[in-house]
Amino acid sequence: MSDQETPSLESLVAILESKGGAPQSADLENFARAISKMFDVNMDEVAILQVVARHKSLKFVLPEKLSMVGSIPLSSTTALAARTARERRPELINNFTTSRHSNVFEAVPLGRDPGDVIQKIMSAPVLEETTALGIVQISRKGRSLSKAGADFSPRDLLTLVSLSPTILRFLKLFPPE
Repeated sequence: MSDQETPSLESLVAILESKGGAPQSADLENFARAISKMFDVNMDEVAILQVVARHKSLKFVLPEKLSMVGSIPLSSTTALAARTARERRPELINNFTTSRHSNVFEAVPLGRDPGDVIQKIMSAPVLEETTALGIVQISRKGRSLSKAGADFSPRDLLTLVSLSPTILRFLKLFPPE
């Protein structure tokens, strides 16, 4: 499938729902690609985390490499994803390096220069009614704010929030832990 033929998120989820079972690596890559194109970011700048209620934590679904690294406690006071889940509200930060935040997962090599860190980020809850079942984050990485690209806008954040119902359907394809 070429870049011009990237299917919509809704059609990707519908295909995955019809297949049954948890999405495979290629499915995850297609999903990340579709979201990355919407925000003009790289695929490793798309993160989806699932709430694991039993462990009171967040587990990465995307990037897939991070799913094997560990989880984020929902009680974390330094993880933006945990705050997003607890407060159930979206957030946009165009100067993320100046914010106090956990950077454990940023240290995991995803195939880019280790000096490229998250400079700008949007974080939104994936809600079922009023319960956060996941988090979606879009970041821009670089050595500096200027090298990371354009700031995210309030419109970008609204677009991200509007994806919540589709991402919720996507997360429900994964077996509960």
